[in-house]
Amino acid sequence: MSNKSELLSFILNHEEQFRRARLASLYSDFRVQRTTNPDGYAANVAAWQDALEHAARAGVLPTSGGGLSCLGLSTDENLMRALESKEWGRPLALGTVVDEAISQRRMVPLQDFLHATSSTYNRTWRFRPWGLFSWGMKLFDFVSGASADERLRVGQYVLVHNVEEVGKRIMAQLSDRRTRVDRIYPRVAFEKQAAKVVNAEAGLTKDDLAIILTYLARDKKELAFDSQTVKFKGPDESTPVITQQDTTIASLKMLISGLDKEVESLTSRINGYTLSARKAVANQNRTSALASLRSKKFAESTLMERSQVLTQLEELYTKIEQAADQVEIVRVMEASAGVLRSLNAEAGGIEKVEDIVQDLREEMTKVDEIGRTLNEVAEGTDMIDDNAVDDELEAMEREERQEKEKREAERTRRRLEEIEDTKNNASLLRGSLGQEAQPTKPAEKGTEASIEDDIGAMHRMSIDDPDITTKERSHSPRRADQLSAAVPDG
Repeated sequence: MSNKSELLSFILNHEEQFRRARLASLYSDFRVQRTTNPDGYAANVAAWQDALEHAARAGVLPTSGGGLSCLGLSTDENLMRALESKEWGRPLALGTVVDEAISQRRMVPLQDFLHATSSTYNRTWRFRPWGLFSWGMKLFDFVSGASADERLRVGQYVLVHNVEEVGKRIMAQLSDRRTRVDRIYPRVAFEKQAAKVVNAEAGLTKDDLAIILTYLARDKKELAFDSQTVKFKGPDESTPVITQQDTTIASLKMLISGLDKEVESLTSRINGYTLSARKAVANQNRTSALASLRSKKFAESTLMERSQVLTQLEELYTKIEQAADQVEIVRVMEASAGVLRSLNAEAGGIEKVEDIVQDLREEMTKVDEIGRTLNEVAEGTDMIDDNAVDDELEAMEREERQEKEKREAERTRRRLEEIEDTKNNASLLRGSLGQEAQPTKPAEKGTEASIEDDIGAMHRMSIDDPDITTKERSHSPRRADQLSAAVPDG
């Protein structure tokens, strides 16, 4: 093989496991490694399975019908030829790869997938008897020593991982329709929208469309479909069901879409006839110009009719949308009324509520009364004898005054002693100086004046100080005599 196929080129360029150093192992009959090298065997099987899934998702996997499938795998001569390498030949263990994928449920026989009545995710799901027998015969070929190339039986399989991925993308973009009418698709329109989602330029194959619809309807329960209509599940629906109204809406959508295309085509034809007529006039070809103008008039007449019909159908579709919205609104209002009715019944009616409120008020009043009673008890327990407090305060004040009087009496005694000492010192000084005392008489007078000032201050202090008690004043005559004796005769 001189040139690589698109499939092989994609695998070699995008699959990390298909490095040149590993190609010899991947293209070999590595079935014997199942017992001798289990890790290597599992790595080779996983590498081929991933490569086939990614190639199908990229749209480079050939099908038996000659198209490109993103959800299915056809194991036939076309696949083997597309994987054939000039250097390494054909993959000898590809049949084993498919068998392992089937056992792991990464691949499911197409007919088994489409005709199964229960979800393929159920543990109880099994292949159909003839399919299981066919798969068992493949294992028998392996045990009996058949060649690897002979083990790759012709068949069609669903790539489960790809179906799951495409299903998520379709649901993300097409299932967010809010109104009932928006959730209804003609089957042809759904096919085109799904092809855009998966970036399939050539569109989805017939098998791909059947696979994805079956998966979303049976396994995910996100939609319902028939030969003409696809309907997505509403927000309050567990399993959608297609009604005659849904089929009519889908047909109306299909008719409007067809008329849109026809109007667009007629408009383009009219423009073309106009251009042809102008060219004919420019070339002075009257006959051709008249023919183009007649065709233009006929197309314009047809366009007018189609436009009128399209306008009527679009108006009808708008009314259907409004009616469907009103049905939803009424349904929601009815359900809401039922909810309110049920809640009001649970509340027990107005009389019961009034009784409950009255009971609450009475109990709250009792709580307040109990609180007031407790406060009165606390106040009685904490009552203080004010007379005892006043007596204690008066005793403390009296004690403080006595202490203060003692301190003042002590200060007065010390001051009198100082004055007495000063007087004695002055007498001694006069006796020692004798006749010489006359010149110093001014000094003596100064000393005597100081003593008189001190005595006067002491008298004022004793008289003015309200804290001086009568007891102290009873001692004042003796002190006054002492002060008088201390003062020299004038």
